Amino acid sequence: MGAKEEDIAVEKFNKDKIQNVVVKKKGKTEEIVIIGAHYDKTEAGCGAIDNWTGISMIAHLFKTLSKLETQKSYVFVAFDQEEKGLLGSEAMAKAIPKESKSQYCAMVNLDSFGFTAPFALQHISSNSLIKMAQETAKANGMKFQDIVIPGASSDSAPFKNKKIPAITLSGLDNKWQEYLHNKNDQLPKINME
Repeated sequence: MGAKEEDIAVEKFNKDKIQNVVVKKKGKTEEIVIIGAHYDKTEAGCGAIDNWTGISMIAHLFKTLSKLETQKSYVFVAFDQEEKGLLGSEAMAKAIPKESKSQYCAMVNLDSFGFTAPFALQHISSNSLIKMAQETAKANGMKFQDIVIPGASSDSAPFKNKKIPAITLSGLDNKWQEYLHNKNDQLPKINME
């Protein structure tokens, strides 16, 4: 999507067992917004829904934002091993030095789209970012809600736990158990509209 080689890195953790792909876009300030999605998948299905939808979204967001002069700096991250317990995002959040934490304005996580209007996973999202998402959706005439999926987690959780405002956005419907984490996680299942 046009990233320069010097802006792309593979950040390795846990003796290289965890590998996050990171692309940075420098802004006018040192304030940072992380935009992430996980690139791993479960054993079943091909991972088109969970989570190549999120990975393709961050790639397109990078392409769009890279052409703009922005106040904040952006870090686009393809997280490793979300399906094994949020290992990539946990490692990245843990690696943020205490003295640098105040530079991190927000973490936006994109996980599994293609079925319904976007929503926030309330229990792993910060109230301030949910409110901002609701206001933005309303201003643009979009549907938006925040919901709880019992037992679900995603890559925003480690950042929220570190007191960095974070939000997970998704676009699943109430039939998500029919296609997520099983053989039905296939490209033809995604509503491209």
